[in-house]
Amino acid sequence: MEVRSESEVVRSEKVLPLQAQMIQRTRLKVLFIRVCSSILIWTCLVQLIAVWELYNPRWFSGFTGYTTKMSVHVEETLLSPLPLLPPRNYTNNGFLQVSCNGGLNQMRAAICDMVTIARLLNLTLVVPELDKTSFWADPSNFDDIFDVRHFIDSLRDEVRIIKRLPKRFSRRYGYQLLEMPPVSWSNEKYYLQQILPLFSKHQVIHFNRTDTRLANNGIPLELQKLRCRVNFQALKFTPDIEALGEKLVRMLQERGPFVALHLRYEMDMLAFSGCTHGCTEEEAEELKRLRYAFPWWREKEIVSEEKRSQGLCPLTPEEAALILQALGFDKDIQIYIASGDIYGGERRLASLRAAFPKIVKKDMLLKPGELQHFQNHSSQMAALDFIVSTASNVFVPTYDGNMAKVVEGHRRYLGFKKTIRLYRKKLVELLDLHQNGTLTWDEFTATVRQSHEGRMGQLARRRVIADKPKEEDYFYANPQECLCESKTCDDLFGPDNSTAVQ
Repeated sequence: MEVRSESEVVRSEKVLPLQAQMIQRTRLKVLFIRVCSSILIWTCLVQLIAVWELYNPRWFSGFTGYTTKMSVHVEETLLSPLPLLPPRNYTNNGFLQVSCNGGLNQMRAAICDMVTIARLLNLTLVVPELDKTSFWADPSNFDDIFDVRHFIDSLRDEVRIIKRLPKRFSRRYGYQLLEMPPVSWSNEKYYLQQILPLFSKHQVIHFNRTDTRLANNGIPLELQKLRCRVNFQALKFTPDIEALGEKLVRMLQERGPFVALHLRYEMDMLAFSGCTHGCTEEEAEELKRLRYAFPWWREKEIVSEEKRSQGLCPLTPEEAALILQALGFDKDIQIYIASGDIYGGERRLASLRAAFPKIVKKDMLLKPGELQHFQNHSSQMAALDFIVSTASNVFVPTYDGNMAKVVEGHRRYLGFKKTIRLYRKKLVELLDLHQNGTLTWDEFTATVRQSHEGRMGQLARRRVIADKPKEEDYFYANPQECLCESKTCDDLFGPDNSTAVQ
């Protein structure tokens, strides 16, 4: 029997673990190579399938079930929805920084205007800052609401957009940028003649107010179309907001047709407008105190009934119930309340719920956890209402605010889906006559329907009122330049077809 020396035994004991380690490393290398090769092969295969389906969609019709998941994966991670257009080359005249003011839809329209102004003046636009100091105190940033990457990429052929100013222009480095609000309702000549020269002295200008800073009318066609492109294509909500909004739409559609009622009977609107019809004396006093607490609201006495008679107040929930009934809506129709908290709560909704029992709201359709992320973020909650309102069978706003107008414009763009623009000045007169017994229900109903025959969101020209831009039709409610291909749209609009302004 062979006897090994002690040194040989020690050497053999050291060699065996080393050999085992080398074998283990070799196996790991082989496994790593196989995994990487598999990933590479599958990635190439998925890309080939996606490209083939893009140009030959029918070829794969028999493999729909198999390719669905892969297609979704490709769409989300590998392919852009649209090929990126080449960036526009231009001599940059400066940087435009903007702080939007107001609620979601006011800021949305302002963003469209600011992109258009940046394009007109050959500026670099900094991603807009959103209002965080208004009544709603929403801390959301641009990328909390909108898909910022899509926003930048989809407009790269028109204007350069950056997420933040270069460091050399920051206050930290002692740079003092010019802050100013541009003049409201201005046309392109104002920006070319008065704003553009300022950039030769100040490389950066900060517009600290952006609401209604571009005129509705008299703007070159290419700029009007750019406003539409930003509004309808570039401003996409974040995937989380889109997914939850689409879920709400599916849940409603599965139950049948539904009406989106933008019931603007909320505390901020009532305080700002001074409209207290239907409120108790205590509630009216509370709203007055709130109005005086915000210096940018109207610090003056407001006679509520005078404003109501002029059609300048939102309809109350009780009035909205009567109007919906008069317009012929069946009691079993779904009514989605697209708004925040109704002032007075369920007490004020009682009449509306009695007339239309199938009233639903976001928190009634979704689980508490699904809305938790959006709580205390009024603009994100408004984005959900925007998605539902745009998709509804009928949209009925009770006040001509920014959401009512912007949603109406989207519904026009999507094929003139029915939007009932309530003629409030006429309605409050009819409501009072009916409630004091002067008009029977049948007379009331007939008159309400007759007065709204031309207010259903059908094709119409924007009405232009010289020197009164606040009273003319709002561009974003009726972007007529974007609803047809011809330069004049004369093939669609008759010479007398215009939207009435009441």
